[in-house]
Amino acid sequence: MEITNQRGIAPVQVVWILAGLLVILAAGWHIVMDMKSSSAVEFTTPYQAVLLTNGSVYFGHLQDYGKPSPVLTDVYYIVSQTNPETKQVSNVLVKRGKELHEPDRMYLNPSQLLFVEPVGPNSKVAQLIAQATGH
Repeated sequence: MEITNQRGIAPVQVVWILAGLLVILAAGWHIVMDMKSSSAVEFTTPYQAVLLTNGSVYFGHLQDYGKPSPVLTDVYYIVSQTNPETKQVSNVLVKRGKELHEPDRMYLNPSQLLFVEPVGPNSKVAQLIAQATGH
């Protein structure tokens, strides 16, 4: 048995209607904020350094960072080589794509990215990439 006031709506029903509206508004606000946070990050430098959870570091053009499927193109990585005679270690920048399967890009799993940093235009890595590309 429901008790109604003179207008025909019980105070309990008004409370439930208001609570429902608040839930709808909160859900809408959450969706809007989630859409804003999932937009891609724009970088101001031509190349970015990407550190993966397995310790690998790659350099390249990172697109769609902050979205579900970021892509790294024009990819480079560093290989350390030891001179057997002098035991001196040197680092060599290698362009990805010379491997047997000749990859031209890397699709990254966002959960495997530890961090992304811009490669400074005057850094040693940027200089080595410029030498490799002839720019």
